[in-house]
Amino acid sequence: MSTVATSSDISAYLQQHETKPLLRFITCGSVDDGKSTLIGRLLYESKRLFDDQLAALEADSRRHGTQGERIDYALLLDGLAAEREQGITIDVAYRYFDTDRRKYIVADCPGHEQYTRNMATGASTADVAVVLVDARKGLLSQTRRHSYIISLLGIDQVVLAVNKMDLVDYDADVFARISEDYQTLAGQLGIAHVQAIPLSALEGQNLSTRSALMPWYAGPSLIEHLDTVQLGARDAESGLRLPVQWVNRPNQDFRGFAGTIAGGQVRAGDAVVVLPSARRSTVKQVLGPDGPLDVASAGQAVTLTLADEVDVSRGDVIAAADDPPEVADQFAAHVLWMDDAALLPGRPYWLQIGSRTVSASISEIKHRVDVNTQERLAAKRLELNEVGYCNLALDEPVAFAPYAQNRALGGFILIDRQTNATVAAGTLDFALRRAGNVHWQHLDVDKAARSRIKGQQPKVLWFTGLSGAGKSTVANQVEKRLHAQGRHTFLLDGDNVRHGLNRDLGFTDEDRVENIRRVAEVARLMADAGLIVLVSFISPFRAERQMARERFEPGEFIEVFVDVPLEVAEARDVKGLYRKARAGQIPNFTGIDSPYEAPETPELHLRADSDSVPAMVEQVLQVLERH
Repeated sequence: MSTVATSSDISAYLQQHETKPLLRFITCGSVDDGKSTLIGRLLYESKRLFDDQLAALEADSRRHGTQGERIDYALLLDGLAAEREQGITIDVAYRYFDTDRRKYIVADCPGHEQYTRNMATGASTADVAVVLVDARKGLLSQTRRHSYIISLLGIDQVVLAVNKMDLVDYDADVFARISEDYQTLAGQLGIAHVQAIPLSALEGQNLSTRSALMPWYAGPSLIEHLDTVQLGARDAESGLRLPVQWVNRPNQDFRGFAGTIAGGQVRAGDAVVVLPSARRSTVKQVLGPDGPLDVASAGQAVTLTLADEVDVSRGDVIAAADDPPEVADQFAAHVLWMDDAALLPGRPYWLQIGSRTVSASISEIKHRVDVNTQERLAAKRLELNEVGYCNLALDEPVAFAPYAQNRALGGFILIDRQTNATVAAGTLDFALRRAGNVHWQHLDVDKAARSRIKGQQPKVLWFTGLSGAGKSTVANQVEKRLHAQGRHTFLLDGDNVRHGLNRDLGFTDEDRVENIRRVAEVARLMADAGLIVLVSFISPFRAERQMARERFEPGEFIEVFVDVPLEVAEARDVKGLYRKARAGQIPNFTGIDSPYEAPETPELHLRADSDSVPAMVEQVLQVLERH
């Protein structure tokens, strides 16, 4: 009987452990506020450390720690050699522990301003934020910075952990003053729920049980609060939202759409709509890992089958037909820039929202936010770790929800198209209403009709190269030859664009990006008119030339790289521009203090230092003929 009872007890324990709710929280704050020590002490007190881990921790404490003969619990989190040497957290460290009531995933986020992007990564999936403040120092700029990002990422449950109370003799007035200051900040940021707790992570006071050293504090310990904190159910308040991650087609008789439910519930028989196509159907089956389900809710991974054969692809959203999310292609959004190279408006990036990836660009930076003071500042670019409020333009419409309502449909990342590196994280605020008022007008006289009457195929010859390489010379001669053949052409270069359409632009990186964006749009309209368009601009950045290429149909864009060594271009410089640039009189001059990114695979590569102009003209005409 005892064996049966023991087996039963074990099964009951395992069942209880499997069904315990999971809470994700982060610790954040300024450098040396004790975040790593706090989590290390929680792991220690939850008895989640093996004997060999404790032995290694004691040895490491003697070698690396700052606590004398005592255990340095921070070493359980600071795993990188650089972290231990410098005594700071650099990367996000994730740890797991549980209590009788909940399972926890905790992220120890860096405190240093340089690693703000790492902190945002940890906060993006958290339910609760534990903001640590050193009782001796009070609120610091990094405390305000992290609190702003917490509010930006929609975390409305915050624990203000006033740490190191042992170093201020557990003074109630110190705690009250810091708590009051933070409540004021939380009100400014819109953080709804703040629980202030005085504690000492190093001494273990007010962590798992209430401290006898602070009898003036009547609230819960940290673990007591985390065990009982009520989490919002914002993602469950809407109708069904299922971003499709995978079209499951094991055989010709089955076609299911798999994904994790981002909002609402779903049952067999529910009417649904597929977005952005707006095709409608009915749910035939709801399948979980172990078979059919009566109902599935937000957070569950499921496969849906539909009653009708409708076109559904990865990135589409299956939603409740009577409560669908909006669809739009222009948004107001907060953007946290995470790359060493600055964000430039107009530059194309990949935007990933849920399981959908589309081309996008920042059309305008409305303002930059000083995350320490929340002041709005004018900005033309965003640098590393800066936050901006921007207008965002997508090449295709997507189904979305404001981030405040649904994280999965309102959060996005931007990806550099050249390196595939994640360069930004953002939250959608609302759709720009004018986006719904812009429609393509059906034209009876289209590009094909205009091309037929001219007897030619529209093309864009995009000449790029250093100043002085000979781009305009070659482009002029090519246009003369085409004109003699009776072709309809137009040449766009600095003389007829910089003095008119783009006269408001300078030569900073931001203005160069906007310059090429406008030129590409004008060239596209001219190609729609059936013309052969010759574009002669330095256009130094690959990303902008790629953006220009994507404005045209396949085979319509021909990149011509007029290549010449820098010293040859300088020798040809009759205006003395290079000399002035080297003397510092002309800033942002390509090839001197602004980079030129040479094309990697142009349709035509001209060697302007060795070939004659007539020879290069012939090469261009031959390539044009082949295309």
